[in-house]
Amino acid sequence: MSVAISTAPKTLVDVVGKTSERTNRIVRDAVLVVSFAVFTAVLAQVRFNLGFTPVPITGQTLAVLLSGTALGWRRGALSMGLYWLAGIFMPIAWYASDDSGTSVKAGWHIATGSTAGYLFGFVVAAAFVGYLAERGQDRNFATSLPAMLAGSAIVYVFGVAWLAHNLNVPVFNGEENAINWGLTPFIAGDLVKLAFAGLLTPLAWKLVEKKA
Repeated sequence: MSVAISTAPKTLVDVVGKTSERTNRIVRDAVLVVSFAVFTAVLAQVRFNLGFTPVPITGQTLAVLLSGTALGWRRGALSMGLYWLAGIFMPIAWYASDDSGTSVKAGWHIATGSTAGYLFGFVVAAAFVGYLAERGQDRNFATSLPAMLAGSAIVYVFGVAWLAHNLNVPVFNGEENAINWGLTPFIAGDLVKLAFAGLLTPLAWKLVEKKA
């Protein structure tokens, strides 16, 4: 009696970079993890600092969502973890911040400062979106968009909670609170980013399947 084992690819990169050699897979995965960490750092430089909050408007969350859906939960989380860790030691601008980012001291300050909750949220969000992607949630618009919305929400849950703790302000009470500083100004932009990610991945799948 034989047991059928499914060989269907789980994520986009498993289709595009398909290989049967274990060594090649390890090298491929390492390159992808590093590449998406760098991609996140690049989008972090697309930033607009707001005078009333330490949290800037950036392109990072787009990279987080795409890393999860393209890499899957393990590689996605590892890539965002690498992004967080590497920024501590990079002698160049890496994170999005008001700081110059030109020293290890600046990197450590950002990695553990008021926006550290968002960085942790990147790891969890990439893992969650990647988990859903491995189960086919990124292959059509109806399920891809909610997955991206959930990933974005995860980032803000951790980001806002840590912001409130770090700045010693209430989460939502009063005029000066973590919701007003760390969520409200970014809703419109993140809706655009998650919609773009949610539409892009099903289109990518259609293109890949058409060429298969």
